Amino acid sequence: MIDQPLPLFAPGTDPGPSFFELLRRTSPDALPGANLPAAGGSPTAPIEVPHGTTIVCIKYADGVVMAGDRRATEGYTIASRRIDKVSQADHWSAMAIAGAAGPGMEMVRLLQTELEHYEKTEGMPLSLEGKANKLSQMIRANLPAAMQGLVVVPLFCGFDLRKGGGRLFKYDVTGGKYEEADFASTGSGSVHARNWIKAGFRAGMSRDEVVDLALLALFQAADEDSATGGPDLVRRIFPTVAVIDRDGYVKLVDDDVERRSIELLQSGRSAL
Repeated sequence: MIDQPLPLFAPGTDPGPSFFELLRRTSPDALPGANLPAAGGSPTAPIEVPHGTTIVCIKYADGVVMAGDRRATEGYTIASRRIDKVSQADHWSAMAIAGAAGPGMEMVRLLQTELEHYEKTEGMPLSLEGKANKLSQMIRANLPAAMQGLVVVPLFCGFDLRKGGGRLFKYDVTGGKYEEADFASTGSGSVHARNWIKAGFRAGMSRDEVVDLALLALFQAADEDSATGGPDLVRRIFPTVAVIDRDGYVKLVDDDVERRSIELLQSGRSAL
């Protein structure tokens, strides 16, 4: 194995603790959307790529809950029934993707590396606001790809150690960042999911109540939106659910989500 020398930077050009800035200066071709032709260039045949659909995030008394259905679509075809749209960003934050699945997964990995790189360089984690801003930069860097159809519109949430509570953020395709007070959703079924959450949300809800509300919102979205995957009792496929509180990120085990889903379906609270 040949040792590669570390890059050297002149005064004023050092990227500091940001891995994203390091890539911009040393390997700009590795940034999201960098290898695509500029918008307005020579026309190409449209391609169908897998797209993730509905994701939700809801605040509760001690933190936040993030959940997503498991379906990815490719045009009118189901590309995957088991995609995980919710990912851990670091110990106290999570990111969920909607839109083009490939670039979305790449963005997840880049954010995870960015946050790990910062913490190793500075000796402390980035603030939750700083993490949300880093993701905003990555979405903005993906704009050339988004203008050609590879849109990624994620949700980001976490526990803010400085403020002692959960916070959640949504984005637009240009990288605009918007903090939501109580809940957010995005994806093809987001309107239906948001309406269901809006009807059932109240301040001070417990963790279990919010997990159930997130599941019900996804079930309702699946009932109205063909691109959103509903609970599959035969294949035992159910949403991905994660909870982030003062103790950090915890992904609910599949058996727990299955049990909760079946109880909700049997209770008649779901429209399915």
